[in-house]
Amino acid sequence: MSNRKRTLLRQDGFTLVELLVVLGIIALLAAVVAPQVIRYLGDARSDTAEVQLKNIESALELYYLDTGAYPANERGLRSLIEAPPDTPGWRGPYLKRNSGLVDPWGKDFAYKLPGEHGPYDLYSLGRDGISGGGGEDKDLINW
Repeated sequence: MSNRKRTLLRQDGFTLVELLVVLGIIALLAAVVAPQVIRYLGDARSDTAEVQLKNIESALELYYLDTGAYPANERGLRSLIEAPPDTPGWRGPYLKRNSGLVDPWGKDFAYKLPGEHGPYDLYSLGRDGISGGGGEDKDLINW
């Protein structure tokens, strides 16, 4: 057989060792990069919750300017989206969607009137839903 025929008959491919080396490199990269990505994702959720908190505060102030009072505890923050009965001056909705009242971890923002720290208290207890904590578990508050 000529060299050309031998080359055509031979099948090219990767050896097991080459595949293991590539998989090892991929695993090493994943071990180095994944924790950073997860940390950035956690920071992004906390930052998003802070922005949402500020948006709700602005909506509450507009509600107060229009109606002369903050929403009652019974209806809470839903009053920013749907007109409460017997509320003269309501010119909402003050937020576009109900999703603006839910933090990035899927829990409703807490609202309390009268507040212990101001006219009202508005907060999220973070990822764990428990008071206190740090990182993604830290409480996000308006006071």
